[in-house]
Amino acid sequence: MLRRVWIALAALMALARPAAAAPEPAAHDFTIRDYHFRSGEALPELKLHYYTLGQPRRDAAGQIVNAVLILHGTGGTGRQFLSPQFADVLFAPGGLLDPATHYIILPDGIGHGGSSKPSDGLHARFPHYDYADMVEAEHALVTQGLGVKRLRLLMGTSMGCMHAFMWAETWPDAAQALMPLACQPAEIAGRNRLWRKMAIDAITADPGYSGGDYTAQPAQGLRTAQDLLILVGGTPLPMQLAMPTREAVDAYLARELPRRLEGLDANDLAYALAASRTYDPSKDLEKITAPMTWVNSADDFINPPELGLTEPALKRLKTTRFVLIPTSKDTHGHGTHTWAALWKDELAALLKRSGG
Repeated sequence: MLRRVWIALAALMALARPAAAAPEPAAHDFTIRDYHFRSGEALPELKLHYYTLGQPRRDAAGQIVNAVLILHGTGGTGRQFLSPQFADVLFAPGGLLDPATHYIILPDGIGHGGSSKPSDGLHARFPHYDYADMVEAEHALVTQGLGVKRLRLLMGTSMGCMHAFMWAETWPDAAQALMPLACQPAEIAGRNRLWRKMAIDAITADPGYSGGDYTAQPAQGLRTAQDLLILVGGTPLPMQLAMPTREAVDAYLARELPRRLEGLDANDLAYALAASRTYDPSKDLEKITAPMTWVNSADDFINPPELGLTEPALKRLKTTRFVLIPTSKDTHGHGTHTWAALWKDELAALLKRSGG
C-alpha cells in the first residue's frame, strides 16, 4: 500500500515539474576567404556566425546523418529559433528536433546578426549581396565548415523559406527532407516588392542617411520602415482581438516601435530588404526532388493565398505536400511560421515519409 502511495506521489511531482527547456546553443564563426559576390564586389574575409545544438552523429561510412539546418527571415538571426513558441515545441527533450538526437545548425545569414554586415564598418560600401550569395555561403558553411554532405532536414522561415527553395534547386541531393514556411517560389513583385521598396526608400531618402555614412541613425526613415514591417508582419484578427480600442492600439505602438528600433542599423536593414531583388526560383521547380512540405498561412499579408501563385507551382512540385493554415485567433499572420505548435504534426509526417 505504502509503495503505491509513493508511486502516485512521484507521478504527481513529475506532472508538476515544468517541462525542460532546450539547452543553450554553442556559438561559432566560419570564415570564407576572398569571397566574391554576384555583384562583382568582394571581401577578403566573409564571416558567418552560427549556433549549434546537439552533436553530429555519423554512420558506418563516417557521414553525418542527423544535421538539421534552419534558416531565418529578413532582419532575424539564428537565435530567433530559441523563442519559446519554436524551441519549447521542437527542441525540448522528446521534441521532434530534440538536440539529444539531432545536430541543429542555426546560421546568421550574410548581413544579419554576428555575420559580416554593413554596420561592421564598410557601411554603404559593403558588397551588395543578394539571396544567391547568402545561399552559397550557407552551403559552404554546411559542407566545408561542418562537413555535412547531406542534411537530414532543411527548414526555413520567410527569407529562409525562399532560401530553402533555392537550396533545393541548386543542390537537389543536399537534404533528405525540406520544410519551407511562409513564402512563394516566385519573383518578388506586386505588393511584396512595393512595401520593400517603400521601406528602403524611406531609409535612403531620409536626409540623415547621408549616403549611408551617417554618424547617427536616420530616425525618421527607420521609423517609417519599421511601421511598414509591423503592418506586413501582422494579421487583422489577432490584432483586433488584442487591440479592440484606439487606446490599446496607441499603447501598443508606443511600446512596440521603440523596442524594434533599439539597436537597429539603417544600412543593415536596407541591404537586407534589397537582397530579395533577384529572387525567382520559378524556372527550375522541377529540379526539386526531395520530399517537401511547404507551409503557408491564410492570413499572411506578404504571401496572401488569393494571388494564385501556389497552384501552378504545385503542378510542377511532384514531391511536395502544400499546407495552408486557416486564419484563426491562434495564427500570427506572416509570423505563423515560428509558432511550431500550429504545424508540428506536418513536420512529424514529413520526417516519417522521408525516412523516419
